[in-house]
Amino acid sequence: MLSLDVTLAYPNFTLAIRETIPASGLTALFGRSGSGKSTLLRVIAGLDPRATGRIAWNDTVWQDGPQFTPPHKRGLGYVFQDTRLFPHLTVAKNLAYADTRARGLPGPSLGDIITALDLAPLLSRYPSTLSGGEQSRAAIGRAMLTRPEMLLMDEPFAALDAARKAEILPYLERLRDQIGTPILYVSHNMAEVARLATNLMLIDAGRITHHGPIEALLSDPNVAPALGLREAGSVIEAILTRHEDDGLSQLATSAGALLLPHVNAALGSRIRIRILAQDVMLSRSRPTGLSALNILPATVTDLRTGDGPGALVQLQIGTDRILARITRRSATALDLRAGVDCFAILKSVSVAQGNIGAMPPRAL
Repeated sequence: MLSLDVTLAYPNFTLAIRETIPASGLTALFGRSGSGKSTLLRVIAGLDPRATGRIAWNDTVWQDGPQFTPPHKRGLGYVFQDTRLFPHLTVAKNLAYADTRARGLPGPSLGDIITALDLAPLLSRYPSTLSGGEQSRAAIGRAMLTRPEMLLMDEPFAALDAARKAEILPYLERLRDQIGTPILYVSHNMAEVARLATNLMLIDAGRITHHGPIEALLSDPNVAPALGLREAGSVIEAILTRHEDDGLSQLATSAGALLLPHVNAALGSRIRIRILAQDVMLSRSRPTGLSALNILPATVTDLRTGDGPGALVQLQIGTDRILARITRRSATALDLRAGVDCFAILKSVSVAQGNIGAMPPRAL
């Protein structure tokens, strides 16, 4: 694991982090602009030697008092917001540069990376001829071919429009699931985080406020205000079981069948679905005569109200937990409280394609 106990003080801002980051999966560092996300990545990489404290990777200490390992000896890959590809080299030569420098180190082969990121069609091209998404894939591939202990990614898709971002996210899922290099991924886009992360750290004003498995944090009503209520939601696992003739796909969840717009994956695939709290309606009895196709039995496990008119209801559906965002008036009218049985109602079309992704492998 990566162990952090570091401080970096500026005149109007102090970063103070004491955390451990797992050496597996994708850990997302999420927070609003100015919260300290990129600053923390620079400290981990050794790019800001003014930071004080201790940083260790497993049993190797990178920084502690006078001891300071320079960036190029920390074994980290770094993907910046701008791709920083060598403009005078083709994609093949950009990749070969990293591959040659890291020769002899354990990690993915050149062929592994070309396959995972589908770079073969791009090898003979120069960076200036690539789209933004293609440049990002090439930059990630070059960083991975340094055979890093961990890959640091600083909002690598911030400059991409929604369509280009949708194209590249499946490649990052493949990298997460097939290559095995741990990734620390900075973002202020919760849709990306919910799709990609196995672990989530929330940062605010230079401090980590919450840290844990993403399924647990996103379904916790007490964490939702830190994410933003419009972003509140949860992720659940499903198995793709059938493609219907009318363009819908059926998925098996722990609570029952779920119908969504066509899911572009093979039957039997494990799928991660992000369900926004604002898209979940509740009923104390099983409703009839609705256009909504998904009606799942649920039990209230928690309810949180604030100063406004809203309420967040945590629900157990099968073995998963989701959130519903309703009004306090509705919560009172339905007499919702922990232990109450009800039904969660979800329109099929409310789940956008960007909220459907590949489920990462289960930890052993």
